[in-house]
Amino acid sequence: MRALMIIAAAALSLSCSRPVTPPGAALAQETAGRVAGPPQTCISSNRSENLRVLDPQTLAYGFGRTIYINHLPAACPGLSMFNTIIVEADDGMQYCRNNRIRALEPGAIIPGPTCVLGDWVPYTRP
Repeated sequence: MRALMIIAAAALSLSCSRPVTPPGAALAQETAGRVAGPPQTCISSNRSENLRVLDPQTLAYGFGRTIYINHLPAACPGLSMFNTIIVEADDGMQYCRNNRIRALEPGAIIPGPTCVLGDWVPYTRP
């Protein structure tokens, strides 16, 4: 009886977990049907658009014809699709290589560790 209860509890906990997304799947979906351009040091920011987390080391920005992908030099702890991304940009009008970013978890008041942006690679629909 006890073994049956343990098996039932394990099955219940597995049914509540999120499905595992293969590494790189979000990046492949964002860039599907697009052609990569030369890396850029900075891109203009637009208040109506948000940075999106693809994985702990990759961000996407933009929509429509061109999407910019940023591969951070290293994985950023706490960076997930549910967190708010805080960008410490020098002029506030551009996102540039070496700008510092931090992730803020929902309900938290103190952001996570500081990470830095890499170059921006534009992916454009032909």
